[in-house]
Formats: sequence, structure tokens, C-alpha cells
Amino acid sequence: MSALDTIRSFEDELTTIRRDLHAHPELGLEEHRTAEIVASRLASWGIEVHRGVGVTGVVGVLKKGSGKTRIGLRADMDCLPMEERTNLEYRSQSPGKMHACGHDGHTTMLLGAAKYLADATFDGTVHFIFQPGEEGIGGALAMLKDGLFERFPCDAIYAMHNRPGMKIGSFAISKGPSAAGGAFFDIKVSGKGSHGARPEVSVDPVLVASHIVTTLQSIVARNVAPSDTAVLSVTRIIGGDAYNVIPETATIAGTARAFSSDVMTLIEANMTRIATGVAEGFGATAEVDFRVIFAPLINDAEQTDAIADAAAALVGEANVDRAKPPGMGSEDFSFMMEKVPGAYIQVGNGDSATLHNPAYNFNDACTPYGAALLATLVERKLAP
Repeated sequence: MSALDTIRSFEDELTTIRRDLHAHPELGLEEHRTAEIVASRLASWGIEVHRGVGVTGVVGVLKKGSGKTRIGLRADMDCLPMEERTNLEYRSQSPGKMHACGHDGHTTMLLGAAKYLADATFDGTVHFIFQPGEEGIGGALAMLKDGLFERFPCDAIYAMHNRPGMKIGSFAISKGPSAAGGAFFDIKVSGKGSHGARPEVSVDPVLVASHIVTTLQSIVARNVAPSDTAVLSVTRIIGGDAYNVIPETATIAGTARAFSSDVMTLIEANMTRIATGVAEGFGATAEVDFRVIFAPLINDAEQTDAIADAAAALVGEANVDRAKPPGMGSEDFSFMMEKVPGAYIQVGNGDSATLHNPAYNFNDACTPYGAALLATLVERKLAP
């Protein structure tokens, strides 16, 4: 009997776990209830449990035989700060919080793999890594700072993400760049306030900010090589409180994304040059705060083949896309992959609303496939 058949035998248990997590979402680094559920389940299956890794992270350790190879399997646990707009009987019971990215499903899939592997035969060590704070909160870095790979060494690490619009039972991956690195930025423009009727005695920071926003668009168009891919989006401009008052300051905020750390550095340098230069030309000043939140996610070639081959063994080669185009979304699993070679695969979530949408819902039919892929991967990599 395959891992998929076995996991389907306790699929109802996994669905109950997932829907409970969905009804009780927790923000990044606040996943206390979720972490306790994860830890309790792992312990009940005889898996060694380590709590509080990177604030609220949990690591389960399962060692069998005398093999020296160590594999890390990672899932994220946090929700998003948004209202759920569904009529599900298990919809969020926490106002302003929602599992709109399927991390409840990812956690459940890794629990399913853990339950299966607790009774399986293999030779080596599996580290089940349940990560907090993936949604730009710094959860991966928190676990790394807490000595994740020093305490739980891994020779390879793997993770997955559900993908709406891709059929249930299918997988997609590619070697090399898979998800973009991402940065958040704030630019504070300081001028001189005045009455709205006397602009001649002001240094209008709103006007300055408007020119900076326009000029920032030249970075991708004229500083980034056409062979590279980058996106720079200004998503917020804040300035002033009244119709007839020219304010002292204005703030610009947004995000930058690229598949190369060098390109991210180039964007930051040119953003600083443009903001300070344009502001100075108007007699104002500008301060730039550019924060890299996600590193580029680069799939290791060998580990990509390993997880894609496991997927093909599970569902057939026709259901595995090995040439998925990279996306401009970001994923902080990338910081772990900078330390240990790994791969990050997409699993079909069927016909659902898009990620980060208030109508989104993780498809429970996806759970056995994700869990079985992780289990199959371990059995193949750690075969006795």
C-alpha cells in the first residue's frame, strides 16, 4: 500500500485538525495554540518534540536505524491580518485574522507526513520544522537565530505551498530561481510646512514625494539589466491632515522584488540616490529605510530532482510540471535554503479563490497528496 493510500485512511483526522486550525488563526510569532496542537500531536505519535524554537516554532525529531542522513521538512503556521469573507462552518473565530494563504493546510500536511513516518521504515533522521511568522514577520530568521541547523542539522530541506488553480493531485517546480526576494521600503520626505494659500514660503514635501515616486520607476527601466527581472511598486503615500495646510513631512512606502540579491542591492542604492537627489533639488531632505524581508528562493538542482521524482512516483510524471515559471511572490523559507540545499514545490489546490483573498479556503482534498509526497520523499531518500 502506498503512502497516499495509508494517509487516506486517516484523512478525516487530518481534516478535523486543519479545520480547527482554520477556525483559530494566529498571527506570526503568536502561534501559541497552533504550536501546542502540533507539539501534542507529534508527541502522541512517539516523536521527540522541541518547543519554542524561534519564539513559537516547533521541531519534531524522528530517528530510525543507524543512517547518518538528516532531512528537514518545513511547514509554516501563521495567518494573515485580514477579515475572512466566507460562510464556512469552520470560518475564523478571531476578528481580523484569517488563514488566507493555506498555512493551516501546510501544517496539517506535515503532521500527516509525521504520523505516517512514525510507523514507517527508513534509515536516518527526519526533522519536522513547524515555522512561525512566514508572512513578513521574520519567522525563518528567528528559528535560524535560535540555532535551528546547529541544533537540528539537515543535509537537505524541503517545503511546499498550495497553488489555487492547479488541479488536485498535481505538482509544479523548477530548478534555480523559484520565488523573488522581497524588500519593504519607507522614504520620509521632510520639507517646510505653511498655509495652503502661501506655498511660496513652504518646501512642499507632498510635491517632492510625487516627483520621487515618478522617478523611482526609472530604476527598473534604466538601472536593472533587461536580462534580470525586478518589480518596484510604490503602494502608499501619506502626507498632511488638512485641506489648507502644507505639511512638514510626507512618507512613501512600497515593495521591491528581484531574483538576485545583487539586483536588490542595486535597487536600494539607486532608490537612495534618487530620493535624496530629488529632495535636495527642491530644498527638502529624504531618508530611505530599505529592509530585505525575503531572500530570493533558489531551488537546488539535486534536491529539485529528488522531490520531483518522488512526486512522479506518487502521481505519475504527467502530473508533475518540472518547468514552472518563477513567480514574483516571496517566501522566507529562502533564508533556510541559503544555509542548507533544498527545494520548494507547489501542490495543486484545485478551483479555489486566490491566495490572500478573503474568500480563500485551503482544499482538504489536497492534504493527502502533500502529506504523501513528503512521506514518499523521506522513504526514497532514507531507504534502508
